[in-house]
Amino acid sequence: MSTNCTHLNEIHDVTPSANGCEECLKMGDRWVHLRQCLICGHVGCCDSSKNKHATKHFHGTGHPVVKSFEPGEDWRWCYIDKTFV
Repeated sequence: MSTNCTHLNEIHDVTPSANGCEECLKMGDRWVHLRQCLICGHVGCCDSSKNKHATKHFHGTGHPVVKSFEPGEDWRWCYIDKTFV
């Protein structure tokens, strides 16, 4: 994994906001994969999902680092530095 992310100090020990995409669950919609914000715990759907709630959360809050919220996946992504961390 890359260490070129300058936002690692913003990562917190977070609790997932939902057991699926928070916004899609409220709308009764579906998602493809899930991402969890490592700043506040928001769970949103990935960019392969039609609603792209994880990226919308980043644009709305500026929270830069997410991790996969999929079973068996263990990676993190920084939206600002565009790198895996």
